[in-house]
Amino acid sequence: MHPKIQNILFDLDGTLTDPKEGIVNSILYALDKLGIQENNINELDTFIGPPLRGSFLVRYNLSDNLADKAVTFYREYFSDNGLYENQIYPGVVELLEFLVSHKYQLFLATSKPTIYADKILRHFNLHKYFTGIVGSNLDNTRTDKSEVIAHVVSTCNLQPTNSIMVGDRKHDIIGAKNNSMRSIAVTYGYGSLEEISIQKPDFIVSSCNELKLLFSN
Repeated sequence: MHPKIQNILFDLDGTLTDPKEGIVNSILYALDKLGIQENNINELDTFIGPPLRGSFLVRYNLSDNLADKAVTFYREYFSDNGLYENQIYPGVVELLEFLVSHKYQLFLATSKPTIYADKILRHFNLHKYFTGIVGSNLDNTRTDKSEVIAHVVSTCNLQPTNSIMVGDRKHDIIGAKNNSMRSIAVTYGYGSLEEISIQKPDFIVSSCNELKLLFSN
């Protein structure tokens, strides 16, 4: 890893934790409330990572009003149940402990609302590793990953040249590039190798152990 790197921004879903169960259950709850039948549950993986409202709009061709209702219903389930139907990826705790012990500053940069991201990190006792936690707002603003990263940079007074973004989807890589920041793509999450390779991240790794080795160099 380049010796100038001091700050590491992490995505949450598909990078630190596997949220599939809670996200899928929350989507199905929202669809049931709207009277929409979903016959291909396995395809709901596409919701993991991108902004939620946009995913509802695209997959179900909803009006703006119905998309807003879908998000509201989704959050009814997610806020009480879905956010805890989640699990940490193998090696995450060891990775974060290693990075903090080697004086890296860690920041969370997620399209998930900040209030939920904070609860998830606290639930798994991961919040203690992070200097800052930044996500979207509940009014569906700052959902684009470029905006999230820009907010981390501005509010935490970071220099993009000594910072790097770690994530599993193309949005993480694009967001980093839009903020003149390098990126690391992980392949154990929900972005396919094809999806992330097209965006040309600076590094691609397949496990938390590989991430640890990368920051050891």
